[in-house]
Amino acid sequence: MSSPTSSKLEADALSLTGSAPAPRRRRARVYVAVLFLTVVAFLHTFALFWSFTGHRIQTHSRVCLQEDALTPSKNGDLWSELTQIHKTNAFLQRAVGQLSAAVQIPTETFDAMLPVGEDPRWETRAPFVEHLTTAFPLVHENLDLQKVNTYGLIYHWAGSDENLKPLLLMGHYDVVPVAPLSVDQWTFPPYSGHFDGESVWGRGSSDDKSGVIGILTTIEVLLEKGFKPTRTIVLSFGFDEEAGGYHGAGYLGPALLERFGPDSMAMIVDEGSGFSENMGAIFASPGVGEKGSVNVNLEVQTPGGHSSVPPDHTSIGMLSALIVHLENNAPTPHLTPGTPAYMMSQCLAAHAPEIPRKAKRAILNAGRSKKALKKAEEFLFQDRMFKSLVGTTQAVDLISGGVKSNALPEQALALVNHRIATQSTVQETIDRDAELVLGLAKEFNLSVTAYGQQLTPADVPAYGTLELTAPQTLEPAPIAPSDAKPFKLLAATIRATFKTARSGVEDEKEQEIYVMPGIMTGNTDTRFNWELSEHIFRYGHGNMVIGGLNGIHTVNEHISANSFVEMITFFTTLILNVDEADL
Repeated sequence: MSSPTSSKLEADALSLTGSAPAPRRRRARVYVAVLFLTVVAFLHTFALFWSFTGHRIQTHSRVCLQEDALTPSKNGDLWSELTQIHKTNAFLQRAVGQLSAAVQIPTETFDAMLPVGEDPRWETRAPFVEHLTTAFPLVHENLDLQKVNTYGLIYHWAGSDENLKPLLLMGHYDVVPVAPLSVDQWTFPPYSGHFDGESVWGRGSSDDKSGVIGILTTIEVLLEKGFKPTRTIVLSFGFDEEAGGYHGAGYLGPALLERFGPDSMAMIVDEGSGFSENMGAIFASPGVGEKGSVNVNLEVQTPGGHSSVPPDHTSIGMLSALIVHLENNAPTPHLTPGTPAYMMSQCLAAHAPEIPRKAKRAILNAGRSKKALKKAEEFLFQDRMFKSLVGTTQAVDLISGGVKSNALPEQALALVNHRIATQSTVQETIDRDAELVLGLAKEFNLSVTAYGQQLTPADVPAYGTLELTAPQTLEPAPIAPSDAKPFKLLAATIRATFKTARSGVEDEKEQEIYVMPGIMTGNTDTRFNWELSEHIFRYGHGNMVIGGLNGIHTVNEHISANSFVEMITFFTTLILNVDEADL
């Protein structure tokens, strides 16, 4: 005889098989449905919990997708011919000769130069401009040249289809001065343009005469081969980028805007960082944005007197305390979704094999979990360079005060340089400085004026004054969309160039290059061209894997000959790709 329990189990089994009466079958279906929904709800809750706490690894398949290498099709035969020519020793010698000759013409830019025509130091540009006319005869025979503010150069290569927006390529041919005391530290004289069989040495060989000469060499060779562009190509070369570009690109930008109009360029490519190894993989990071910048001047003025009867704090002491307070309360960087630095972090996590698994997981989940974001920042900010890209930085770069050892300083001045994060503004940055120093200034009984506004009561007697000024400001640049056709074409061109330059080369190991949106640490001449296009990229196809910055802005600046030739291959591939692309 069966027990009551076994009878119930048998009845339930019958109901599930359809052999039991209909009411019992319906009741069983309800039980199964409830059980199913309970399991689904549990799994959903479990998934949400793990997602919230940052313990779920996001799939890499949709993160930092890479474009297939793109080579020209309509002009495929010409491209194949040119890239093979680039691999010959004869072409390397030709390219090296062009760059070497350009380096031998000093074109130094100094700070605070007077306008063109008033400062004789600008006249060093004339021999360089004249040299270009003889070094690139076909360029000057076939392209229209417009000179702006005497030494700014705009070349116009008209395409056959006027309905297509032009491609604008930029560069600058001025260089930072060589410090006289450093001349004997150079392996080869700084303006020798010496080629030692591997590299071209000299000021400007890397920054940025290589870019200017690389572009002109590319076009000269295309003209030799009879190429006629469908899409117009415009070149813009500044002559004082190393001092802000105000006399060069500052005039070239408005001239381009007047000639072509707003939003007239399909894309703009200016100088920028090249490709380098990071966490076990090679990355190219075209700058899709730039930080803003502002110099905040802090000036303290107090009564003078004999130093034998000093106050508790002189103007220098007060200013020092203000500086220490600023440095102790520096802006805190945060990884912000949607910014170029955030996009870089996603690409690194997706493709860099040496990032630890936990850090990779945190980075990939940083956009949806505060805990993951914090862990991602802890890992990424160990790299000082990456940390500086993320947030607004500050550096106290200049200080002055006092005139004599036995006289109390009546004035003390400091300059604080800020590079403003892409997600911030000039106003936010300078307001923060004012708020930080206000309390301490009151303790010193200083009346405070910030950027023309009185922050303390004007009718209250004060021991001295503190004034903050910001004479020159630059907002962060607009961010170029990295999901649009121009960036994708640029990325595909970079990958094609990298692969082509290494194909058929002995002892060249198979390597992959990943392209990710990047950000410039400084500012380029593109600051004057924001109205011309939303697709502005700062990228110089240089090999930073070997040699790092190659002595840019210091002694022994140089560029390897192979890297320079690869730069020419890049410009060739870019021009031909853009010429037949639907942008």
